[in-house]
Amino acid sequence: MERRTFIQGAGIAGILAAGTAPAIVHAQQQIRWRLASSFPKSLDTVYGAGEAFARFVSEATGGKFQISTHAGGELVPAFGVVDAVQQGTVECAHTAPYYFFGKDETFALDCAVPFGMTSRAMSAWMYEGNGLKLLREFYAKYNIVNFPMGNTGAQMGGWYRKEIKSVKDLDGLKFRVGGFGGRVLARLGVVPQNIAAGEIYQALEKGTIDAAEWIGPHDDLRLGLQKVAKNYYFPAWWEGSTQFSLYIGDKQWNGLSKEYQAIVTHAAAAAHVGCQARYDALNPGALKQLIAEGAKLSRFPRDVMDAAFTASREVYAELNDKNPEWKKIFPDYSRFMAEQVQWEAVAEGNYSQYMSAQKL
Repeated sequence: MERRTFIQGAGIAGILAAGTAPAIVHAQQQIRWRLASSFPKSLDTVYGAGEAFARFVSEATGGKFQISTHAGGELVPAFGVVDAVQQGTVECAHTAPYYFFGKDETFALDCAVPFGMTSRAMSAWMYEGNGLKLLREFYAKYNIVNFPMGNTGAQMGGWYRKEIKSVKDLDGLKFRVGGFGGRVLARLGVVPQNIAAGEIYQALEKGTIDAAEWIGPHDDLRLGLQKVAKNYYFPAWWEGSTQFSLYIGDKQWNGLSKEYQAIVTHAAAAAHVGCQARYDALNPGALKQLIAEGAKLSRFPRDVMDAAFTASREVYAELNDKNPEWKKIFPDYSRFMAEQVQWEAVAEGNYSQYMSAQKL
């Protein structure tokens, strides 16, 4: 992408209004940042969102603002990026916020919660609703400025050694599941395991866990999970979509010029759109390949879905009573989601249902 093309496409009117883009870029300072990712390089789509962001920033500044990207564990542990940004060890990070629900459950509202928003609803809440404003207020206590930067869309429900025929089959199941979903699953008898992506295959192969989920067909194929478990369930009701985030230390953010802040903002938005576009483009072919290699595709039984939905409501009610940060944001999240669910059912839901019944 040409630098001028990116600047114009991103809509950075302030730069262009002040003069020609190259002249403004020339006046800016040289900056070098490091981005710590929570993901391995092998997961090209989600890790690639961080690389795309860094590339967009470099192109828009004529190479004056360089951001090096580093896989999970290279600079800091995959689950250590919040502390690293908060303490200034790195300037920025790319992660799935629900990894940090142990610090505060509110982190998950910036990512995914069971029976939460679809990706389009989430983007609408963040950019046109109160989402970004409310979460910026939450992150301020961690010295972090956040930006949406990628989404998976609705995920798959994972790989299981044994079939799940009813909710009873979840009892005692050792299941690698990310983020907040594990808390709800625990109420159904599951033993949740929070394992980084690069360690899932070995844990499932050795029997350390009985089942595992990651994102969906493209990433699952790259991880090779179909080789160690054949039962592939859908949907991941705990991740109707999963939003990734860019974290920037507030001191680093405030130290940028207004022009550079604009470039970073629009580069993150471009990476956000590109990440899901790539998942949507790659998942269909990957799913076909997984099935060809023996994956048994199955829908979760209705009693599993119903039990999980009930358990999720119980968890949220408890959090409203004990977590003031959650209580500040979740009601707004819920109201926005309820309206989106109704709208999605009217138009795209019916359209998709009809189209899926056709022999295309």
